[in-house]
Amino acid sequence: MWMGALVNDTYREPIYNLKSVVQETGVKPDTLRAWERRYGLPEPARTEGGHRRYSQRDIEIVKWLLDRQQEGLRIKGAVKLWRSLERADQDPLQSRPTSEASFSLETMGQSMADLRQRWVSACLAFDEQEAGRILTQALALYPHETVGLDLLLEGVAQIGHGWYTGEASVQQEHFASELALRRIEALLLAAPPPTRAGRILAACPPEEEHTLGLLWLTYLLRRRGWEVLYLGANVPVARLEKVTRTTNPSLVISAALRLPAAATLLGMALFLQRENVPLAFGGRIFNRLPALRARIPGHFLGPSLKLAVQSVEDLMVAPPPTPAVEPISEAHRQALAHYRERQLLIEADLMKRRPDFLQQSWSFIANRELPRDIVAALTLGDIGFVDDSIGWLAELNSDGYVPIEVLDDYLGAYYQAAKKLLDERGATIVAWLAGRIDVSNKGGN
Repeated sequence: MWMGALVNDTYREPIYNLKSVVQETGVKPDTLRAWERRYGLPEPARTEGGHRRYSQRDIEIVKWLLDRQQEGLRIKGAVKLWRSLERADQDPLQSRPTSEASFSLETMGQSMADLRQRWVSACLAFDEQEAGRILTQALALYPHETVGLDLLLEGVAQIGHGWYTGEASVQQEHFASELALRRIEALLLAAPPPTRAGRILAACPPEEEHTLGLLWLTYLLRRRGWEVLYLGANVPVARLEKVTRTTNPSLVISAALRLPAAATLLGMALFLQRENVPLAFGGRIFNRLPALRARIPGHFLGPSLKLAVQSVEDLMVAPPPTPAVEPISEAHRQALAHYRERQLLIEADLMKRRPDFLQQSWSFIANRELPRDIVAALTLGDIGFVDDSIGWLAELNSDGYVPIEVLDDYLGAYYQAAKKLLDERGATIVAWLAGRIDVSNKGGN
């Protein structure tokens, strides 16, 4: 109880001057004075000399008013909404108000879920104009954070799941992703200039081409006044080195969706550790494999973008020491070097054993994905990480990928080739493959 009371008192203590509020919110001094004079919000205290002093709650009130303006309300309407919530004995900062326009849409069956479904349908039909109209409507009626998370990212994920299950094509998924990226980039161009101290770099690691989540996080942070330099997809460590030494960032943020990108993120993290630059990271692979987080010398941002924004802000204000990582075992180091030497020989022996695989369209995919995942898992220090990739490959139901009914045959043949061509240094790999199959029934001699 006493801790809650102490926090509440500090939250309402008037300790910030006008300049601090301007830096925190991006609202000009004349605008703040006008809001106070006309509408009584915020309500700063005064020093004996007559200077304004704001509390943290006053700053949050200003941000709340800005969010309502992003929803389409004028400042007069935003204040009116604030007062109506107060009259209903609600703290506006603890509630998630819906503007009158948004409420009307809900009652007309135009909720965010409805808008998202219409946008998805337009993307699946390759109707760019209709998709654009729906997105513009959503941005005019809902907070940008809501539109980004609940329409764009969720909509693209829905179409991606359709590709995963064979209900959508890769062209449809690419079309939707491109539309979403273009709109986020346009929002970034319109974002206000930075008002807070410190610089952030946002960069996808090598082998990571999916940028949507990191780009949206960049936008959310810019809206909150942070300076974020976005470097894009597939950033080589050498390029990151040059930019880091030129820009002197306070923090680097990155994301990985698949295991190979997580392995290259490790290389990025080790460089940043040597440069004493903190790294924050997230992405789907770290949600699927929580144990993987302990392999990256950096700060995990949380399992969702909603949590990531606050995590980044906490790191910018008071970064804790970088967590210690689990060391890579010597067995995994030797296995990695040995496997790289023998990889092509294993693939050649595999095709010699099973020439029928050469006639299958999926064999190219399998021969590309499995070695990449084995290399990534060994780089990260746990061959067991490949289990997730095998599971992902087995669940796919899209054209061109390994049919589930032949995946065991493929792994069995791969086991026999690896057992023949890898010596004791590759025992980790052979043992893992043996554990994935019934050796007596799979793969031949």
